[in-house]
Amino acid sequence: MTETPDDCIIVGAGPAGLTAAIYLARYHLKIRLFDCGTSRASWIPTSHNHAGFPDGINGEELLERMREQAAKYGAMREPKRVSDLRKDGDCFTVTTDDAAFRARTVLLATGVVNNRPEGMSDQFHDEALSRGLLRYCPVCDGYEVTDKRVAVIGSGDHGTAEAQFIRGFTSDVTLISPEGDHDLSDGCSAQLDEAGIVRVAGPCGDYSIDGDKITFDTAEGRMSFDSAYPALGSVIRSGLAEKCGAELGDDGCIEVSDHYETSVPELFAAGDVVVGLDQISAAMGQAGIASTTIRNRLAEKSPLRR
Repeated sequence: MTETPDDCIIVGAGPAGLTAAIYLARYHLKIRLFDCGTSRASWIPTSHNHAGFPDGINGEELLERMREQAAKYGAMREPKRVSDLRKDGDCFTVTTDDAAFRARTVLLATGVVNNRPEGMSDQFHDEALSRGLLRYCPVCDGYEVTDKRVAVIGSGDHGTAEAQFIRGFTSDVTLISPEGDHDLSDGCSAQLDEAGIVRVAGPCGDYSIDGDKITFDTAEGRMSFDSAYPALGSVIRSGLAEKCGAELGDDGCIEVSDHYETSVPELFAAGDVVVGLDQISAAMGQAGIASTTIRNRLAEKSPLRR
């Protein structure tokens, strides 16, 4: 157990966590950043909508630049996974596999993990993703499928909403159920009909890359597309917040105030783990607000520079 508490411990080192580390380090605070190496930003082959990079930037390259920037200002990065979070009096206890650390404030930037299609190997998934044959974020890269043939793997309200969003970029959209017949309300069916979105039953399987296409089996035979979007939801990594007593929304995201403080005082959250647009730019903005609030909150209790 660390004897002197850190001013802030940041859990998660994606765009939100690293932005917070940069801000807090530049506020001359004693901080510690835990990075278990699973930021989904690292999956991004090239982001074309991140301002300041007109030719795009690879997700891992962006993270590495941010890590270097945080380190430049003295942010201590620990390559560890946090397993527990508790608040004891005025301090938090953050536990990893081999040690425990204390902090006056904590910022959770733990993110989410997209659910992958069933039966898709890691090797295939990574190659398809790197080639733009598999995509997860229509907000980020809908532009890249303009006028192309696109599959949305999903059903229900979520699949319908994603298919409709992509329909704004191309008229050739097919909604494919991952398992058996579609589970669609009359309202969803009407919306899909109006948009001209074709529905095909599942199951999906036996994925392959054929030239510049992604190909897989459906109930109507083998089909090929320029890109496929899994609309299968995600796992919200809000478990640490829940252990600490923070309130979660119905979707599992962490509930926060306008300044990104949770229902537990001095516990903050930013990025995809809170309700929002799930965008790098949004995560960075949230982290900037949360970090400045943390700095001001600590300054109210004691002078920060001596």
